[in-house]
Amino acid sequence: MTDLMRAIGVRGGTGPASALFVEQLARPIPAAGEILIRVVAAGVNRPDISQREGNYPPPPGASPIIGLEVAGEVAALGEGARRWSVGDRVTALLPGGGYAGYAVVDARHALPIPDSIGFEQAAGLPETVFTVWANLFERGRLIAGETALIHGGNSGIGVTAIQMAKAAGARVIATCRGREKAEKAKQVGADIAIDVREQDFVAIVTDAGGADVVLDIAGGAYFEGNIAALKPDGRLAQIALLDGGKVALDLMPLLFKRLTITGSTLRARPADEKARLTRAIEETVWPWVASGQLCPPINRVFPLENVQDAHEYLENGNQFGKVVLAL
Repeated sequence: MTDLMRAIGVRGGTGPASALFVEQLARPIPAAGEILIRVVAAGVNRPDISQREGNYPPPPGASPIIGLEVAGEVAALGEGARRWSVGDRVTALLPGGGYAGYAVVDARHALPIPDSIGFEQAAGLPETVFTVWANLFERGRLIAGETALIHGGNSGIGVTAIQMAKAAGARVIATCRGREKAEKAKQVGADIAIDVREQDFVAIVTDAGGADVVLDIAGGAYFEGNIAALKPDGRLAQIALLDGGKVALDLMPLLFKRLTITGSTLRARPADEKARLTRAIEETVWPWVASGQLCPPINRVFPLENVQDAHEYLENGNQFGKVVLAL
């Protein structure tokens, strides 16, 4: 095994997609409790763009290399990483380091890749599955028989949330920007799909009986509509702010409808908390993956050396499903 690996750097530390470049770096060595993964594929996510731009720094101690999820084979074990063996196929949630030939990760944050899926499909799971589980199910408390409103139904988060909510027995209403994306959202499981460029999502959701839980990546102008669309005792889970973080809040509906508003990020959570999430996901969500109920579409696969194109494609917002780098 060579001591060097390919990895993606950012010229000047930040910049546009054109600032990304391939470099040679030292291969990391797993510490106690960690595993070294030979990366075959890595997911590309909106937070990666934010880090590239200098707006989402890695937490203390994490690799400065961009990339929050990978799939590959275990290449080496740190002391105490007893569950895994060299050669095991795994996918993992990372605090950083995914855009590289090798990545180290807390052994507790890795999951076995089911025989039914390949590395590229597996690489698109951790960041979205962990986010949806933590927010739609744990903080949003979605249960069977309830209605979930999923904004950004064409995104990696969106398609994953649609399929996870359906697997859990919920009804799903999804919003997208564009008629074609809305139709595709139905194809992956949405019961109702709304093109917000042409349709009023509040009116449609209200006519459908309202939402018990809203999973929102937009914020901004969506906030007031989310409050209006929620049923009494409804929950709003805010996970991103693509339309802006400043909103006007009328507190009266919160009182009369007994609403809960919650928000969270995933990357900076303590290692023990991520380990707890991993166990819960393996127990509840991983059977959905193995059975094919959860199989978010991979929209585009880019070679590592074309990482600039991958970021530009994601920034343009034309994707339906996940974007992945192949190493």
